[in-house]
Amino acid sequence: MDGGRRRVVVHRGDNVTLEMRSYDRKFRVPHDLAHAVTERELKLSAGVFGCIAAGAVFSSMRVLTGSPRHDAATRSVDILKANTRSISVAEVLSGIVHDSVEGTSTAPLFAKAQEAWGIVEERPFPYTQATLTTAAHTLNTLAERWSSLTPGEELELTWPQALTASIPTARR
Repeated sequence: MDGGRRRVVVHRGDNVTLEMRSYDRKFRVPHDLAHAVTERELKLSAGVFGCIAAGAVFSSMRVLTGSPRHDAATRSVDILKANTRSISVAEVLSGIVHDSVEGTSTAPLFAKAQEAWGIVEERPFPYTQATLTTAAHTLNTLAERWSSLTPGEELELTWPQALTASIPTARR
């Protein structure tokens, strides 16, 4: 957008189109792009974009078109609450891949990701160096495409249906 502003337009499977605005001009690569690529490459179904696909709406979002479900607000709260930890993991890993592509980290990507994982997760680290390298390479490639866009042009990504967060059972 003009003025260095950025936005993500999400076309969800329920025929609702949402806009998420971002103003993180301090980086070459938009934070939301780093999230989308990292979450997709690492198959994080309950990260930011997997939760959005399931029906979550973050405070930085607004509905552009479509009719949300009658219980959309409650459903969004439930999805976000059920996936708080996974969203935190996605935030940490996306940040590490983002830093790697921006060149702001001096630590090797794999070592930094393993270390950060141990802070937010108890499970063994599930990724290989090759997987993380692929995520960084993909983000770098898309960042190059992104940097060549002019205001009004778009960079389109498709979110895999299989990476949609599970939806908690309805409240009683």
